[in-house]
Order: sequence, then C-alpha cells, then structure tokens
Amino acid sequence: MSENDYPAVLPEQGDRSRGVIALLESNCTVCMLCARECPDWCIEIEGHKVTTPATTLQGRDRSHNILDRFAIDFSLCMYCGICIEVCPFDALFWSPEFEYAAPTIGGLTHEKEQLGGWMQSVPIEARGDNDPADSASDQR
Repeated sequence: MSENDYPAVLPEQGDRSRGVIALLESNCTVCMLCARECPDWCIEIEGHKVTTPATTLQGRDRSHNILDRFAIDFSLCMYCGICIEVCPFDALFWSPEFEYAAPTIGGLTHEKEQLGGWMQSVPIEARGDNDPADSASDQR
C-alpha cells in the first residue's frame, strides 16, 4: 500500500501504535488521578457523590462518585500515556483510532461520549477483563 491509497485504504498500524485515548466509563470512579498526573493538564473531570442507603439493619450508608463529565483536550495532549498508566481502575486505554481531526482547535476537546465510543476499537488483548459488552450486560 502506498500513501496515495489513503483514505480509501486505511494504513496498517503497529501493535504499539498510539492513536487516541478511550474511556471505559463504567470503570471510572472519579478519583482524579489521571487529571492530577497529566503533565499537560488536558483532562477535565466533573462528578458528584451519591449516597446509597444501608442494605442491612446494622449497615451504614455508602457514598460513591458519579461521573458527570470527562473530557480530554487533544490540542494540549502530548500522548505520553501517563493517564493510562496511573489509572488504578483500568478506565483509560489506547485506541488505534487516528482520524479525529477537527476544523477548529476547540473541536479537539472530546467528551466522555466520544471517548467511550472509541472503546470499540481498543484491541481485546489490551482490554483484559474490561470488555465494554460485558460491562453493559452487568448494568442491566
């Protein structure tokens, strides 16, 4: 394949290619580690706490975080992968997607819906036990 065949024929990518960062929203606990460790400060996270009542008589109420907003500004991102490495809940993955250009610099900020959509292109080997199809069926 030559460069002249693109975009009709997509180029093959190596196993270690870095395209874009994908988000598995069900694994994100809004711990903010990725945003704090990012050297470019390109990750924006917003969330809120929800309290779940105790299920037993002597139990206590539990609180957990709900993800409201997760956005990555790819105009700032340097694709170092620190966010992926520091995530203790395996919520971020490298996706081989590379066609996400935008006509304006503001269009390079992608929200959780777009980041979650890229999970479909993450290789199964990279996901490990975190298959989005499995997590979707677990939530039903």
